[in-house]
This record gives sequence, structure tokens and C-alpha cells, in this order.
Amino acid sequence: MLLILLLLLPITLLIFLMKQKIFIIKLKRSENEPRLPPGPPRLPIIGNLHQIGSLPHRSLCQLSRRYGSVMHLRFGGVPMIIVSSAEAAKEVLKIRDLECCSRPHLVGSGTLSYNNLDISFSPYGERWREMRKICVLKLFNIKKVKSFRFVREEEISSLIDSLSRSSNNLLQTPANLSEMMFALAASITLRIAFGKTFGKSGLDNDKFEETIHRVQSALGSFAASDFFPYVGWIVDRLTGLHSKLESVFHELDNFYERVIEEHLNRTTQDDQEDIVDLMLRIERDQAEFSEVQFTRDCTKAIIMDIFLAGVDTGAITIIWVMAELVRNPRVMRKAQDEIRSCVKKGKLVSESDIHQLHYLRMVIKETLRLHPAIPLLLPREAMSQFKLFGYDVYPKTLLQVNVWAIGRDPNYWHNPEEFFPERFSDGSIDFKGQHFEFLPFGAGRRTCPGIHMGIAMVELTLANLLCCFDWKLPDGMKETDIDMDEESGLTTHKKFPLKLIPVRYQWPSENQT
Repeated sequence: MLLILLLLLPITLLIFLMKQKIFIIKLKRSENEPRLPPGPPRLPIIGNLHQIGSLPHRSLCQLSRRYGSVMHLRFGGVPMIIVSSAEAAKEVLKIRDLECCSRPHLVGSGTLSYNNLDISFSPYGERWREMRKICVLKLFNIKKVKSFRFVREEEISSLIDSLSRSSNNLLQTPANLSEMMFALAASITLRIAFGKTFGKSGLDNDKFEETIHRVQSALGSFAASDFFPYVGWIVDRLTGLHSKLESVFHELDNFYERVIEEHLNRTTQDDQEDIVDLMLRIERDQAEFSEVQFTRDCTKAIIMDIFLAGVDTGAITIIWVMAELVRNPRVMRKAQDEIRSCVKKGKLVSESDIHQLHYLRMVIKETLRLHPAIPLLLPREAMSQFKLFGYDVYPKTLLQVNVWAIGRDPNYWHNPEEFFPERFSDGSIDFKGQHFEFLPFGAGRRTCPGIHMGIAMVELTLANLLCCFDWKLPDGMKETDIDMDEESGLTTHKKFPLKLIPVRYQWPSENQT
């Protein structure tokens, strides 16, 4: 027996050493392999594209509940990390801001932004820093926003007059607020950007709205070239995306050219300098002292940003606010009582009144929490390798923050699906990028530079709509009948138009008790 044990000892020792060797090899191999975030299984070639529905923010939210708030996907050949928690968003947008604040080159945005010469879609670098400085210091600073106060007040006054005439109609025809808010946002943006009203711009309201929808649809469409670089362009031509992009680009470019030429050929200078005037002046001045060349295409790319963001996101927010208010009469009455108590009898709300309207601001915040205009922040691109909560992130990886999912996360919000503006009553949470559970405009270097311009229009419009009118649903409809479905695209439109009946508010007479 002892002899057998002695004979087996070398064999046992050899097997043990071989197992140890295999274990060490596996350990070294695992140390060199990337530690990627968890994610759903993927198919060959297409990766996880088949798991994304027509409303990507909702599809990604569902997946994150299973795979975690830092989730790894692959769209074709492109690695992507989806962030769905405030903690992870803070890590990406603040702590690791510099490592991942670039933008990928995407077909749609690249085409419409003159090969990424704008602010929103431009990759990080000297040009982007120079352009952002111009936007922050010269285009969208508080002083510049206030200087256009008269434009907002005049256009909103025209809207109120139009609704008043409609409310005098004995038939009480519902007003299409979706159309009207889009036209208002477009009129304000046209005057601020180009110094033109709709009537003088040569634009047809319906066609203009259709063009903006086509742009947003193109930007939000699946482009095979973005994920399959070598063969995707063939698919984009077969699906018609390429021709759609080219068509809408030339339509917008011709409009920008016409506006710029009119500004250059003017014989007299208006008292109020619009944004095109300012951009053309910067274009001339930058040529003298800036190391970054500021070309005519740069001017048109910035105009595109202002045009799309100013018109679309502002109108979207107003429509969602009104839809939520009609569905929640208690909140509607409370907001109206506050506004009417702060305004002189029979007068329109002016921008000097807005600072008193604390509850209205809560209503707007609550709407932005539930219905952020851009539910998935524009994708960032990692510029260097770094760790995200212990996971490896490599250069060229795309990172996207799902602010829609964060805004409905029960870890941060009590009864997150309930529309309850009072949750913002202490005023401690705002939308300027410092509170990562609430990021409707992003955070970090890529925060939306036009926040103040957009919010000024939204606040003043809503204040006057609620002050001057009571709002009724068309006959036979109940609050619960209002359809809150979303339409797919880069921005989240209400799928079906919001139609309400305006009833002019009658101020109580002085002797009425």
C-alpha cells in the first residue's frame, strides 16, 4: 500500500502543478480582459439593435431595470454604455466630464450641422471651446436674453388676442394648442434670430412646422452608416434616409442663405441687433484675432442650433405642461390662483411678474421631470480610457444618459408617475445641471447653453395662458381621455395634438365680494 502511494505521489504532484499552471494562465488572461458593464445578450452583426423599440428611452429604461444603471450594449459595431441613475450620471457628466465630452460623428447631425460646425454636435476641441465661449458670453447671456423681452411679450400678446377672438365664438371651437404653440415658438425664434416675423420671412406656417418635424425625424432616425461604417451607406440610400437628409439640408441652407444675404444687403441698421447680425459681426471680428477660423458655414450651423432648439423644445414643453394641467384640475386651479393674485386686473403677465410665480415654476419643473424634451441626452464619445464604477470604458465608446428614466426612478422620486409639483416646493432642486436626479438640459461642459432663452419663453407663455383663460375639454371628453402617447424622434412630441377650448377669464368687479 505504501509502495502504491509512493508511486502515485509524482503523478498527483504533476496533476496539481498542471492545475496550478492552468489557473495562473486563466487568472492572467482574465486580468487582461476588459471588465465591461453588464448588458443583454446580443445577436451577431446587429448586436442589441433588435431590442430597441420606436421609443428608445422607454426600451432602454426597461433593459436597465434588469441589467443595471450602467449597461453595456452594442449597436452594430459601436460599443455603447447607457447610464440610468443619478450617481452614474454624475460620474459621467461631472467627475469624468473631460474624458467623455466629445461627440461622435453621426450621419444626420453631421449633414445638417455643416459637418459638425455647431455647438450641439461638434466634437470636443479648440473649435468647440471657441464656439461655446461665443454662445455663452455673447448670444445667450442673461443680458442678451432680457434684451429680447419685448419680442416675447409682443408675440404672446398677439397669441392671447387670437385666442380671445376664438373664445368669443358661440360654437366654442377647440383651439389646436399644439399648432399654436409651435407657431408662437417659431415666431419668437424668427424675430430673435433673424429680426423677422412669420409674415415677412416668406415662410408658410404649416410648411415650416412640417420642415422642423422632418429635421427632428431625420435626426432621430436610425442611420445604418452610424453603426455599420463600411456597408451602412448602401442601406441608408435604399431606405431613403440619405435623400431625405439631403433634401431637408438644402431646404434649410437656402433659407439661411437668403436671411444672411438680406442682412448683408440692408441699407439701414435696426435699433435691435438680432442674432444673425451678431453672428456676422463675430464672423468679421474673429477673422482678425481668433486662431479658429469662423466661417459662413459656422454661422449657419449656429443658426441651425438656435432654430431647432428654440422652436421645437420650447413648444414641446408648453404642450406637455398644458396637457398635464388639464388632466390635473387641482394643480391648474392652484397655478391660476397664484398668477391672477400677482397680476393687475385685466393686464397681461409681464416678465417682471415671473419672479413671483413660484408654483408655476414648480409645475414647469415637474413637467420637465416627466416629459424632458430630449429624453436621451445627445451621445457623448469617450476620448480616453477610464473606469466607470469599476467597469472599463474605452476610447470611441458612446455614453448616453437616459434622463427620462432617471426622472421616473422611485429611488429619487416618491410616486414618480404622479404629477405632483409640490415635490419641488423647497426650491432646492433646479435644472441647471447641479442635481443629477433632474437633468432636462444636461450637465457639465455639454449643458444646453440656451437654457435661459428657452425657459423665459416657456414661463411667460404659460403664465399668460393660465391667467387669461380657463380651459375646457371638448364635449364628451374627460381628463382621463387625454392621450399622453409620445411620438418617436430626437425630441419627444405629444403624439396627438392637444385641443382645448379657451374660455376668457372674467375678472371679478371691484364691488363684488
